[in-house]
Amino acid sequence: MIFLGVDPGFQYAGFGIAKSEGARVSLLDCGFLKMNTTKSLPERVNLFYDYFLDLVTKHQVNVIILETPFLGKNAQNFLKLGYLRGILYLIANQQKLQIMEFSPTQIKLAVTGYGGAGKDQVARVIQQLFPRLPLIKQIDVTDALAVTLCGIWHRPKNDSI
Repeated sequence: MIFLGVDPGFQYAGFGIAKSEGARVSLLDCGFLKMNTTKSLPERVNLFYDYFLDLVTKHQVNVIILETPFLGKNAQNFLKLGYLRGILYLIANQQKLQIMEFSPTQIKLAVTGYGGAGKDQVARVIQQLFPRLPLIKQIDVTDALAVTLCGIWHRPKNDSI
């Protein structure tokens, strides 16, 4: 099974792609899509679609994993984030993939053992779990890797997703 965890954003969209074979997890790819904020919203949505569709097909992804959104201080950002989540749902439907979602607390608890962990704590654990990775400075990538791992660790045990 190949899992794609995504931390969507209109400036940076982090991703982690991992393969799960039984209890073994292999990291296949991770990184982020940097989008030019001077581009229009429709242009960035299209860029996001093209980029993630390419990742899904290139790595033959079976499952897309997302963090459930929460309404922060800015309702407009929350709404725009929904556009990107909708794109991932569209890709999943087009490619006949499963979508899994976990709350921020579930993800932090799975990765750090503490549901109230900060982003820096999550990043440190990710770096410990993948010591061969160069130091990841983009928090969107470590967040996406945490999402990916949470999905792998919480999948149905028979892999029949």
